Amino acid sequence: MGIEDASMRNGRALSDQWADSVVVRPRTTEQHITVNKRLVLGFAISILTLIIVTAIAITLSVSFERCAAESSGALAANGSSNSKWKQSRNTNISHRDSEDGQQPWRHLRLPATLRPRHYDLRLSVYMENFTFSGEAHIEFECVHSTKLIVLHTDRLEVDKVLVYSDSKKAGVMRIQRRFHYQPKQVYVIALHREMKPLRTYKINITFHAHIEHELLGFFRSSYVLNGERRFLAVTQFSPTHARKAFPCFDEPIYKATFRVSLKHESSYQSLSNMPAEASMSDEDGWVTNHFSRTPRMSTYYLAWAVCNFTYREAVTESGVVIRLYARPDAIQSGSGDYALHITKRLLQFYQDYFKVKYSLPKLDLLAVPKHPYAAMENWGLSVFVEQKILLDPDVSSFSYQMELTMVVVHEICHQWFGDLVTPVWWEDVWLKEGFAHYFEYIGTDFLFPKWNMEKQRFLTDVLHEVMLLDGLASSHPISQEVFEATDIDRVFDWIAYKKGAALIRMLANVMGQPLFQRGLNDYLMTHMYGNAARDDLWNKFSEAMQREGKDINITQVMDRWTLQMGYPVVTISKNDSLDNSVTISQEHFVYDTDAKIQNPELFNKSFQWQIPLTLAVGNSSHISTETIIWVSNKTETHRVGHMGGETWLLGNINQTGYFRVNYDLHNWRLLIQQLMTNSTIISVGNRAGLIDDVFNLARAGYLPQNVPLQMISYLSQETEFLPWHAASRALYQLDKLLDRTEDHSLFSVSLISDQFAVCCILTLTSAIRNTRLISSSTELQREVMMLACSFGNKHCHRQAVSLISDWISSNKNRIPPNVRDIVYCTGVSLMDEDVWEFIWMKFHSSTAISEKKVLLEALTCSDNIFLLNRLLNLSLTSDLVPDQDVIDVIIHVGRNPLGRHLAWRYFREKWDILNSRYGEALFMNSKLISGVTEFLNTEAELNELKEFILTSGGESAPAFARAVEIVQANVKWHILFQQQFYRWLRKAPDG
Repeated sequence: MGIEDASMRNGRALSDQWADSVVVRPRTTEQHITVNKRLVLGFAISILTLIIVTAIAITLSVSFERCAAESSGALAANGSSNSKWKQSRNTNISHRDSEDGQQPWRHLRLPATLRPRHYDLRLSVYMENFTFSGEAHIEFECVHSTKLIVLHTDRLEVDKVLVYSDSKKAGVMRIQRRFHYQPKQVYVIALHREMKPLRTYKINITFHAHIEHELLGFFRSSYVLNGERRFLAVTQFSPTHARKAFPCFDEPIYKATFRVSLKHESSYQSLSNMPAEASMSDEDGWVTNHFSRTPRMSTYYLAWAVCNFTYREAVTESGVVIRLYARPDAIQSGSGDYALHITKRLLQFYQDYFKVKYSLPKLDLLAVPKHPYAAMENWGLSVFVEQKILLDPDVSSFSYQMELTMVVVHEICHQWFGDLVTPVWWEDVWLKEGFAHYFEYIGTDFLFPKWNMEKQRFLTDVLHEVMLLDGLASSHPISQEVFEATDIDRVFDWIAYKKGAALIRMLANVMGQPLFQRGLNDYLMTHMYGNAARDDLWNKFSEAMQREGKDINITQVMDRWTLQMGYPVVTISKNDSLDNSVTISQEHFVYDTDAKIQNPELFNKSFQWQIPLTLAVGNSSHISTETIIWVSNKTETHRVGHMGGETWLLGNINQTGYFRVNYDLHNWRLLIQQLMTNSTIISVGNRAGLIDDVFNLARAGYLPQNVPLQMISYLSQETEFLPWHAASRALYQLDKLLDRTEDHSLFSVSLISDQFAVCCILTLTSAIRNTRLISSSTELQREVMMLACSFGNKHCHRQAVSLISDWISSNKNRIPPNVRDIVYCTGVSLMDEDVWEFIWMKFHSSTAISEKKVLLEALTCSDNIFLLNRLLNLSLTSDLVPDQDVIDVIIHVGRNPLGRHLAWRYFREKWDILNSRYGEALFMNSKLISGVTEFLNTEAELNELKEFILTSGGESAPAFARAVEIVQANVKWHILFQQQFYRWLRKAPDG
């Protein structure tokens, strides 16, 4: 019944050499030899044979160890490749550790020999010194015979390990060796006796660790209440950080049930995924909360928190208790009431839409001061950074309200897509993130139908934005292969979120809402409390279609969109023949066409898609009903309705498809003429789509540079927000390319007209009368006002200065919340240093989260380099600035033409600090890299970027690769198109 030797209790003392050479061997039995004269010769021969065999074995062992040491990375990658989950959620259950020297702890994936069933976690949390200790009791099933237990730990000090058998020979199993292998963040326990398939075992591990300052694992945060600093501790386990808080099988496929107990001082309260079923107080002032058993779930959705927050509560019709926990002053002021109210409505909405009930008895929303992401959808305990869930209705703008709403909608959707049904492996993370991002717009439309999110805002905020990224040669397929642990963080990018949402929206429109909902219901019901891969989803959609007599193989269609990078540009050209036919071709759209020459191995692939092209024919007074054409070949010819000389073609109706559409120049001219004479013949969504397509096609060299400017000349007659929003985004990109050129004023002056002045006055007058601007017309006024102020309209500038001056003199802020960001920024950029100091003071004194964010961003608008530099340093060192806002400050300084080089220099100088703070939170890191480099556009800046990458690329290499490509494109545009662009402006009638 012996346990391990005392000398082996500290696994960290073991060297990697031990990890390389350890092999579990049976004990040899002593042989007693009776020396006999007749056996001497035989014995001598045996000894000689043994020596030879031993020498051979040693030689092979040394060779093996040298090979393992030199190529452990390759071995891990190979192991990952061999064991990679293809499509089925059961593929991982294959015996791949075989233990004959292959050292399974070196692989990316855990060996598929064991399967956890239940965790009993008992944690003691010491807030006075930010440490915790724990006991993890894990019940697991043996799937394949093995002597090794390999599970994840990271930054945990393991104190004691016991392994029990639940078989007929129950009792403690002897441990031969145990050690931590840090390169793969695993803990290895080698047993003397082999575990047998279909039997259940238990492992008890005691451990201790620090509550980290880094915002991952089990981390701490703080806030100030009545002049006193208070602390809290909360978890962030996604994607691979549960191992920082307790030993576990930290992969999505290893679902199990959990029972959590938290012991802490009674001045704190604790929360977890499930309700507390019992609470026990000690005489020494400590309390232990025991939480109910969870359903089967992945480790990264487990959560707990220790804090001294208060809460507001609501209860749904089905009895689900919803609580929003936050700082006591935030709860008292009612800042959490809005999120609590919409959450109650959303739970009912999703239950009705998916026809699957919410699975838990409660849902807690926790607002924390600092968090690496906007929010995290832990099952039953969703955690939000304060800026994304607390709303003060008196000072929060409509845009802030809309953003907050969408974050809440997103996280509640995850309670089904993610928590209930979890992707098998990280390569299909878009299955949960794409759905949650798509439903941000569907769910928000349910809450506020007049906002028209899915039909309109989705286009500019999701489709147009992600196509900018996905048009780069450095893009990647939405389903990414994961070979190393560092690849896991990288799959959480805008391609997964936004392209995932765009593809789901395209598929929903092809299928129709009833069949789409039926397929989702079948998918959720089949895989609830389990895992699923993309083929599981496609199969359910195909079955739903087939039941309605529609024979479309969704897998064949969608694999082209998920397994290939990028997207197509579809070119539609009228034929000269009289048979009303058009030629439709497809090719891979890439901004940098030289990439196809520079990287022939990638672009020689036959990129081809099955494209659901919707097409309509129109003229000056009429547009036909859309028809759908499936385009599967590089070039096809199709007959359409009657076409005359003045008939135009319009593809991708309402931009439901994930592709760009190009036309022959004659068709472009007809479309521009239609917009000038009667734009309403073309839908709002298509007007915005035409603007986005024409600017991006011109930038990639498919069209002359004057075509996009000719198109937006119709905007003086445009009364809808969405086309203006699309134009604003395109013009903003163009302005940043030109703002340091000698002729920049020629561009900005050409965009300033009397309509801007009128709109600015109307916007401010209307806003003062009605501080809640939410209609399309008022959104339009705000959009035009923002353009006018950005491009130097004097009427806008005078209005902004007047409002700021009135605020300073009266100490009463009469500026409407919906235009405060525009007015603050304009005022800071035009007025003196005293105004900057005034805004900085208001930032310090404001208690409203939304107002603090607007004030902080306004400070980045100064034209004083000294003040911008001061702000950068203060934001990185001050506890008043949340981590996410530090990133935004640096990015906004970089968007200021006077601060661009300053932000770029500051980024390089502070890279080590920034990377250490955000390195593992790669989503924020990539956002920062993109933000400070996207508007660099000189050869010198490009060379600086390349030089910096040589010394600091590290784990952010993909973000840097995108940055180089974007800056190269900026430099190339100046060389090829700048002069052509300015020549056209000089010749244009209004130029």
